[in-house]
Amino acid sequence: MLKRVDAGVLNVTYEESGDAGGRAVFLMHGFPYDIHAYDEVSALLAAAGCRVIVPYLRGYGPTRFLSPDTPRSGQQAALAHDLLSLMDALAIPDAVLAGYDWGGRAACIVAALWPARVRGLVSAGGYNIQDIAASAAPQAPENEWRYWYQYYFHGERGRAGLAQDRYAFCKLLWRLWSPNWRFDEETYRRSAASFDNPDFVDVVIHSYRHRFGLAPGDPAYEDTESLLAAQPQISVPAIALDGGGDGVSPIGGSEGHGRFFSGPYQRRVIPVAGHNLPQEAAQDFAGAILALP
Repeated sequence: MLKRVDAGVLNVTYEESGDAGGRAVFLMHGFPYDIHAYDEVSALLAAAGCRVIVPYLRGYGPTRFLSPDTPRSGQQAALAHDLLSLMDALAIPDAVLAGYDWGGRAACIVAALWPARVRGLVSAGGYNIQDIAASAAPQAPENEWRYWYQYYFHGERGRAGLAQDRYAFCKLLWRLWSPNWRFDEETYRRSAASFDNPDFVDVVIHSYRHRFGLAPGDPAYEDTESLLAAQPQISVPAIALDGGGDGVSPIGGSEGHGRFFSGPYQRRVIPVAGHNLPQEAAQDFAGAILALP
């Protein structure tokens, strides 16, 4: 069931299902996806007795900024504060956090900086906190090729291209990032409706410029970004997931990320699955959440 609540700088639209008295689980989507990535995962968790909350991120679907004066930031700290504010607005003291891409980043940051609020973490791609200071260093050629869309967004041509045809652009990313997933047009269309949010382009472009130090952040999150620059460890119980057929994550995925986790940690690779793990491998994704203590 869709609900709305004012949380921090946003009026957040979210889907809630399951037992209101059960263990709270927040499922966080990425770019360019939306809450429908978790339709099957949500059903599995609700059947297991969890309280499942799946919010539309800033710039997606019916979620809206409360003020026209709030910067349309897509930086990592903003996403984390949105999640924390939503937990506060719903009076949920602690929860399991799970996500991928942007949503996984928000979950990782809250787990790293506010561990008392997190009972456990499932993160597709492992440690998903950006190291902005190191972003200018070249990566392996194949990784650079995978990030072509990020470099495209660094210029105004990229902004114009996304604004001109976000439907076709994001559909291309779906195909490239999940080459083994045969999604149909209706599946894509259901999520693509969320990209019509009036702030989608601004938030996306800012996200991919800020992470490379090419755009200033929202001053409200400066202190948090300073903490993230130290690449803080995550101490809560965590499971990292990698798709064996992921077409955008760096070669090797989260292999070697164990050094960023000081608590109970394991890594699981899901063969064939691509970047959109919860929608491509719902049983595995839900199973990882239910495996947390």
